[in-house]
Amino acid sequence: MTLELSDDLKMLKAQIRRFVDTEIIPVEREATDGFDMKPEYRARFEAMTKELGYWFVELSEDQGGLGLGLIARVLLWEEMGRTIACPPRKQSIFGPEVSPILFNLTPEQQKDYLFPVMRGEKTTCFALSEPDAGGDPGNIRTTAIRDGDAYVINGYKIFITGAQTADFAQVMAVTDPVKGRKGGISSFLVDMDTPGLKITREQQTMMGDRPCELSFENVRVPAANLIGQEGRGFALAQDWINQGRIRHGARAIGVIERSLEMAVAQATGRKTFGKPLSERQAVQWKLVDSYLDLKALRLMVYDTAMRYDLGEDVRHDAYIVKMQGDRMAFEAMDRCMQIHGGSGLTIDLPIEKFWRDQRSMMITEGPEEILRGSLAQKVLQDYAQ
Repeated sequence: MTLELSDDLKMLKAQIRRFVDTEIIPVEREATDGFDMKPEYRARFEAMTKELGYWFVELSEDQGGLGLGLIARVLLWEEMGRTIACPPRKQSIFGPEVSPILFNLTPEQQKDYLFPVMRGEKTTCFALSEPDAGGDPGNIRTTAIRDGDAYVINGYKIFITGAQTADFAQVMAVTDPVKGRKGGISSFLVDMDTPGLKITREQQTMMGDRPCELSFENVRVPAANLIGQEGRGFALAQDWINQGRIRHGARAIGVIERSLEMAVAQATGRKTFGKPLSERQAVQWKLVDSYLDLKALRLMVYDTAMRYDLGEDVRHDAYIVKMQGDRMAFEAMDRCMQIHGGSGLTIDLPIEKFWRDQRSMMITEGPEEILRGSLAQKVLQDYAQ
């Protein structure tokens, strides 16, 4: 298998690179308002992506999208990772983001939920994490008990991004406590204005976003709002989670590359004691460390994405690129900050925002410690004599 990109993929990468360099990076600081992108800039950038022909990149051609494979989306995520203008956990500028879970809806459910999201008329959030089940989703305690033609949901969710603006949530709940993650977790479409569902808190994070805590008290959801078959919720979510972890790795490539761009500019332009920083071995080695990580990570992420597109099981590879990518990118931006000295601590430069965002990525969608535990089981199994 070769990791050589096709001419079409090279063109996609080059076009997005020019777009980011010429249109987004020059205004990245003024384009954001706290954690979110300002509406006027979002409208401006979305109009440009439509003009470039990169709208609905994740949807199939039958659904009105481009039907790009994962490797193509990895290239897009990589280039977008080079700017702080696009919040890492919010809607992209390439069309409304549609959770893969929603492609499993019935025709009636699609009419009420999928198509409105595709048209930009509704937004959704994904409600999985709980106080005792963040990195261990199989341990969720929110329950959904069948009661006639409805399910009654009780429980509590935390760190739910975008809940305050969502029209409905994709809620993971236990329908069979005995089976647990192996057939006992189901997924439901729950309108945010359903009686008994409340946003109890918006939690401020150091990244600037405000994930929500949700309370479910006897929330009655029509049985028709079950996604797929009962007990298939965890399986439906797994593919999305795998893609999300690969997206972490792809974004990290962009972060590392931007850190090198900024660090090299500072090292060659800044003099101390009569010499440019670039002539100091201590600085050179920092640059080389980031460059080595960039080369290694890009190969890992491209390989994983290409094999995903071939239909291979890349679950454990997704663990690796997520874990390695997030850590490598944080360390690269930390080196960049050190090379910049005091100016790297100011909000005049995007370094501190990258640094804070990247530190958070090492925890979200799978802390390194949990991923290492899962990988350890694979190593023990694969190399057992």
